[in-house]
Amino acid sequence: MKLEQLLQGVQFQGMAPDLEVTGLTSDSRKVERGGVFVAVDGVKVDGHQFVPMALEKGAALIVAQRPVESSVPVLLVEDTRLAYALMAGNFFGNPAQKLKLVGVTGTNGKTSTTFIMKHVLEQLGEKVGLVGTIVNMVGDEAEEADGTTPDAMQLHALFARMAEHGCGWCVMEVSSHALDQNRVAGLHFACGIFTNLTQDHLDYHETMENYRIAKQKLFDISEVGVFNYDDPAAKLMMEQAKTKKNLTFSTTSDFADVTAKNIRLFPDHVEYQVVSRGCINRVSVAMPGGFNVKNTLGVITACLGLGIAQADAVAALKTCKGVKGRIEVVPTDTPYTVILDYAHTPDALINIGSAIKGFARGRIIVVFGCGGDRDRTKRPLMAQAVISFADYFVLTSDNPRTEDPQQILRDAAAGIGEDCTVPHAIIEDRTEAIAHALSQAGRDDIVLIAGKGHETYQILSTGKIHYDEREVVRELLSGK
Repeated sequence: MKLEQLLQGVQFQGMAPDLEVTGLTSDSRKVERGGVFVAVDGVKVDGHQFVPMALEKGAALIVAQRPVESSVPVLLVEDTRLAYALMAGNFFGNPAQKLKLVGVTGTNGKTSTTFIMKHVLEQLGEKVGLVGTIVNMVGDEAEEADGTTPDAMQLHALFARMAEHGCGWCVMEVSSHALDQNRVAGLHFACGIFTNLTQDHLDYHETMENYRIAKQKLFDISEVGVFNYDDPAAKLMMEQAKTKKNLTFSTTSDFADVTAKNIRLFPDHVEYQVVSRGCINRVSVAMPGGFNVKNTLGVITACLGLGIAQADAVAALKTCKGVKGRIEVVPTDTPYTVILDYAHTPDALINIGSAIKGFARGRIIVVFGCGGDRDRTKRPLMAQAVISFADYFVLTSDNPRTEDPQQILRDAAAGIGEDCTVPHAIIEDRTEAIAHALSQAGRDDIVLIAGKGHETYQILSTGKIHYDEREVVRELLSGK
């Protein structure tokens, strides 16, 4: 394509040559001869130092934030991340403009909310794409995702495939990292949904206010904002939102636009009445846990904001079956139940614990760990969250990455304290920890294995290895 087309909407300094460009990337290893290399100043690596490699591979143009030595033209921009996102959209012909985008941001509930929203829209006859933590989907075609919000080129390539396959909608998780790093710059969302704000990713954002501000950015580029009224951050988020219309949902307050009443929790589903202005419907959805009342309520509210009748959204929810790795029951021939859940923050653990307490008949036995190279301050808080609802727990390893697993365990164990009265064990090897938890379980007990959920891998200092907890549980129970 012509360089002029690629640079539409990008503010730059320098003379743009009359070029036919072959490609666009921020990864110097992927530069094609005649392509454009964007030197992104990353969190850990500064792309400017890889300009020589890009030139060796045949880059025809460099886009940078500061002057660099180059044998080809260099265009200077204020923010290479922003420029890269805009150029990526241009490279694919801005396919997102052919889609109605629904974005979901928040610490917890993003994945479930996107899957529920996709299901509702499909039940209403729409073809829907999805961008998320577990998978990216083009209609019914799914591919494993690597991170919550993809690189700008990957993202627009997905949008292009969705448009080509006739999708009219895309529902996507929008992470705080993606918002802060301008990966979704240039997009316009028909609706943005805020689920909640609790401690996570402070290794990156450093403060909760920075974390909130990053999430706030979704509502600078959304037509309609939907906010969890019960979350303390919602009021400020709404006040600062640049949306044309805001709607709120709540499980406790009549001041919200949409409220859940007469909530009933069961081991395999939830029921409640959804009340909005002049409209009441009974909801029944086959997803257990009180947090799924919040997730489905957020979707119903978003539907109202998008002009979809409440009754139609409620009818569509009747056939929704849930999400892999979110309060997922592992089939076992045992007198106790094994549940997998992605909960990996203090708030998420408290939520899943509360959900299980709502239907547990026996003890709750928990296996959990804390990820390496991530926010260390939440580790003792995660232990305290587990202590608040578990009858027995096992602290173990969970994606240690490049950190010493023993140090991670020590950080988390600081939250247990010498006066802890809940029986527990600390076992570094995750498979041994799961085996120990299963050995403690009796009739009607629930074994919750938290932290990995949908993941089918472990990330160690030596790299990523296959690790599917469904397989681990089956093999342990079969004696293999």
